[in-house]
Amino acid sequence: MASNKDQTVAEKLQNLHDLQSIDSEMSKIEILKGELPMEVKDLEDEIAGLETRVARLESNISELDAVVSKHAANIKEAEALIERYEKQMDNVKNNREYDALSKELELQKLEIQLSEKKSREISGQNHSKQETLVAANERLASKKSELDTKKVELEKIIEKTTKDEEKLQRKRDKAQKKIEERLLKAYNRIRDSYRNGLAVVSVARNSCGGCFNKIPPQVQLEIGMHKKLIVCEHCGRVLVNAEMMASNKAAEKAEKAAAKAAAKEDKAAATEDKTEEAGA
Repeated sequence: MASNKDQTVAEKLQNLHDLQSIDSEMSKIEILKGELPMEVKDLEDEIAGLETRVARLESNISELDAVVSKHAANIKEAEALIERYEKQMDNVKNNREYDALSKELELQKLEIQLSEKKSREISGQNHSKQETLVAANERLASKKSELDTKKVELEKIIEKTTKDEEKLQRKRDKAQKKIEERLLKAYNRIRDSYRNGLAVVSVARNSCGGCFNKIPPQVQLEIGMHKKLIVCEHCGRVLVNAEMMASNKAAEKAEKAAAKAAAKEDKAAATEDKTEEAGA
């Protein structure tokens, strides 16, 4: 075979068309998988986010519980001080001691009221976060179950298509080697530009097989001659004569089959000659 740079335009077009055919077959497998790979990825991301949220809520709830416990301890301490001050009130010796104890009693009662108020507020927040946590855990369990189902579906499809994908990938690797680097880069760039992944298309009903814009008769004639690479002026895809490509491919296969058959006959003839010589 000629080197990539020494290939004729017809050979270059044939190689590009062959690569496009392989890529289209690989795309069909991706379509068979459908949105499952993306759905699995989205679910995994959502589950990771929910797990982070659950962990944060649990941490917040623990912190609020600790604050409530602290206020409860403050109330008990204040109640113990009130009890002690009230006992001391029975043994006061003058008004000055009485006033001092009265202020301490009032202060501890205010401390209790403040702690009780804060405890109620925090308990309300805690209750709200507990409800949010329950809802988040329920959603997390639901999404994990959904993910398991989607993964099973995807694994079944992958199991069916893995061999085909591996075979096509080997064919693609082989096909790429026949195309010069400059053309291959252009081909991949065009493919990446379109969702359907078509970089090489044929002319059907006088229109581009990619964007469906009309192709002038003169351009169609030039495409059929395969004397130069022609791209659609509207979408930039490479235009080929698909029937000629198929015909060339069929002829190539027939030639290979004939060569293989001839080699087999030569081998059989050589074996027969050796047998006759041995008999003589």
